[in-house]
Amino acid sequence: MSFLFTSESVSDGHPDKVCDAISDALLDAHLSKDKSARCAIETMATTDHVFIAGEISSQSPLSSQTIEETVRNTIKNIGYNQTGFSWQTVKIKNYLHRQSPDIALGVDKQGAGDQGIMFGYAQKEEGFATEQMPISIFLAHKLLKNLASYRRSNPSSGLGPDAKSQITVEYASPLKPIFIPKIVLSTQHSANTPLDKVSSIVKQIIHQTIPSNLLSEQTEVLINPTGRFVIGGPDGDTGLTGRKIIVDTYGGAAPHGGGAFSGKDATKVDRSAAYMLRYLAKNIVASGIANRCLLQISYAIGVTEPLSLYINTFGTSFIKEADLIKWIKTNIDLSPQGIISHLHLRNPIYSPTSAFGHFGRTPRGDGTFTWEQTNLIKELQNAFKL
Repeated sequence: MSFLFTSESVSDGHPDKVCDAISDALLDAHLSKDKSARCAIETMATTDHVFIAGEISSQSPLSSQTIEETVRNTIKNIGYNQTGFSWQTVKIKNYLHRQSPDIALGVDKQGAGDQGIMFGYAQKEEGFATEQMPISIFLAHKLLKNLASYRRSNPSSGLGPDAKSQITVEYASPLKPIFIPKIVLSTQHSANTPLDKVSSIVKQIIHQTIPSNLLSEQTEVLINPTGRFVIGGPDGDTGLTGRKIIVDTYGGAAPHGGGAFSGKDATKVDRSAAYMLRYLAKNIVASGIANRCLLQISYAIGVTEPLSLYINTFGTSFIKEADLIKWIKTNIDLSPQGIISHLHLRNPIYSPTSAFGHFGRTPRGDGTFTWEQTNLIKELQNAFKL
């Protein structure tokens, strides 16, 4: 029986993503000076203002000037130099302070920085290469990433940094996408840019991005449904760090533990454990053991080992789930320090994660997106005699 599933994404210029980018840029700046720095940085952005708050523990804290420069450069790189929100004139309020000694005590003992549950997920879409991601969120991200590249390469296009996409996919079965009936894309533009020019550019990007066998004359494309979209970014809507956690992960196709990622160093298992479970789920699917895999883990603050580990392959694997759990526990160190070491999470690698999703990305030579590597495939195949 066929069904419809929808995911949305937002661009790097969306107000919440501006805040994620600032939080992660400040995290990277701290880690560049002190790899053992611990950060939990929150950002709020609104008309002509950016507010930064949170906790820092570092042997080499950043100066107020460096913090301000980092914020302005981040906004500049996104592309905001508009009336109401400009990298040159925005007012920056800095309320960062030292980490609570009560929290630091547990982390100093190599324990988790907080309690909580985290999830990791992967699925194989029949007939499409999506990096083991649901195709709806994979394409929603790709659409906006390509739109942002076009905007940067064509500064006279009139497009602005703020944009949102939404893709509805029809599935013939749980892992077999067959058609995209609806696409929604809204993008900011200058006041003197005709709407038909905006529509023409967006349609071009859509046809360059979406596989042609998923489109037809019946595909409904809604571009800027309200008409004008001139006032955008934090000038149009207040932004907050960590408010796009479903966009950041699996587009609603899998559960989320509730903890946000951006601005947090890897001692915060909200981030690092979610990365590790994505890594494990992706390798299990990429190895051919399962076509779909969900993992859940839980931690207690200050405790080194996880409290629980759960796996569900949704009937797509011939390997017993208990045997997969046993293999993971035997071969993978799931303590916070074990995760940090395995995925090399002490490096300043987080700014690229702040837009277009944390998962389904390509690992880079600079050490970013290590959790997207599939270097466990042979080990898993040998262990289960595939």
